[in-house]
Amino acid sequence: MSSSTSNTQIHKVVSFVIPHKGRETMLLQTLDSIKQQTLDAEKFEVIIVSQNENVSQTLAEYRQHFSLTVMHNDDAKSISHSRNIGAAKATGTYLAFLDADVSLAANYTTIMLQTLQHTPSLALVAAMQVNSEQAPPLERIRTALSNAELDTTVNFLPGRNLFLHRDTFATVGGFPEHLLTCEDYYFTGQVSEYGGLYYTSETHYVHLGEDKDFSPMFKKEIWRGQSNIASTSGRPIPLRELPSFIVPFAFTLGVLFLLICLLYSHTNFAIMFSIIAGAPLLAYTFRLKKLVGNTVSFLNCLRFYLVYFPARAIGTVLGVRGAVTTSSHK
Repeated sequence: MSSSTSNTQIHKVVSFVIPHKGRETMLLQTLDSIKQQTLDAEKFEVIIVSQNENVSQTLAEYRQHFSLTVMHNDDAKSISHSRNIGAAKATGTYLAFLDADVSLAANYTTIMLQTLQHTPSLALVAAMQVNSEQAPPLERIRTALSNAELDTTVNFLPGRNLFLHRDTFATVGGFPEHLLTCEDYYFTGQVSEYGGLYYTSETHYVHLGEDKDFSPMFKKEIWRGQSNIASTSGRPIPLRELPSFIVPFAFTLGVLFLLICLLYSHTNFAIMFSIIAGAPLLAYTFRLKKLVGNTVSFLNCLRFYLVYFPARAIGTVLGVRGAVTTSSHK
């Protein structure tokens, strides 16, 4: 598939860079939300870096609404590589990196520009997540976790929407192409050395591809966990990150040894391992319940971590062995 570009080469204010792989349904919804932006369409462009062989006619028709470029990237390349080659093609003063499964509020671009331009101390801005209509418990949990800190600078921002000046992007050297997951954590950590990461509630997005059910979530978390160790290479590890590495193993191994102790009637050891597994599980569950309020039951909060902790532990082990595969950003 060759690159296709609209008929203008004028430099833009904003370049949306969207890596894509797989079905187009949610990508088209993402483009619909971009079409509805309050910012004049003449001021932005959209660059899609697709790992599909072909572009549908429906997607191509968006060239009627805004400047659209579609590039092809090899299927074996990482999402970071797709973002980087998209950024290299971009002409915008500002870069807006989006996943191919988000629906933006109409004022997204305007608010992002205002926030960065009016606060020089900031290096990167992202919008808050909101639930879709009739969101199931798991989506509500994900949204609540994503919005744990709002209207403040944060330590990390998820890669679903990241808005920054192109000079900042160039300074940090782009996204880490050696990582297949956790690349947003690594990238935003690098950006934070040059200014604040701000998570705003003045605009929002819906994550169309958010996890809806616990069973698929287990598989996704195994995949997501596979770059846990690799993402620490070449950077200091803050103390706040340590629980994310330790707790999944403490819970998973605690449960495993608890079952072994019960099998062999080692009561004292069984009590010890029940505490090792149960204490972090309950602590995280109560914290999550406080975040979600009455929108999600305590049982579903507990269920979330019963799935999350072992999946993350398994993924980390697989990542150490180099068994990293993905069907991400579909």
